[in-house]
Amino acid sequence: MSKLLLLVLLAFLAWKLFLQPGAVELGPGVHAAGDPLQENLDSAESFDLKGYRITPLAEFKIRAKVLSREDYSMDDGAELSPIDLALGWGRMSDEQVLEDIQISQSGRWYRWQSSRLPIPRNEISTHSANMHLVPADALVGDDLDIIREGQVVELTGQLIRADRDDGWHWVSSLTRNDTGARSCELVYVERARIIY
Repeated sequence: MSKLLLLVLLAFLAWKLFLQPGAVELGPGVHAAGDPLQENLDSAESFDLKGYRITPLAEFKIRAKVLSREDYSMDDGAELSPIDLALGWGRMSDEQVLEDIQISQSGRWYRWQSSRLPIPRNEISTHSANMHLVPADALVGDDLDIIREGQVVELTGQLIRADRDDGWHWVSSLTRNDTGARSCELVYVERARIIY
């Protein structure tokens, strides 16, 4: 009987975390403590993807809480990067902190506002970022498609520059300390994993 109860409980938890629509609530506490890992590349071989020339700029890995998600299908970069995730780590992965911060995304921008700062403004800016995600293949794309707001995810890949023959280009930020235009990360995602 206890094995059956355990299976039912596990099935419910899986449904709650992965299949139920809407945002995931994990409760108070830091859920993604570490900073993103980045190793800049001096030189890397470019490759073609969907009509774009991709140049890796840095190896990149992040574990973070999904603060918001926005899907794109109509803008210049949508074929390359159909999903943006606003991600938070450190105290920006703590739902108690996030209760006082309103987060939105549109037009490839991530915005936050707060009438009462729960942590210093600089910490909010340096521990959250909008990331334009470029799936390495269809399987990674499927993994990205099921990510929901509130979950903690781990993304592994590269920060990149993307160039098109008509002169259009998109270049990733290489620091978490910038804000405003050109401060988003453009991430070629080779592996996407939902932690919880």
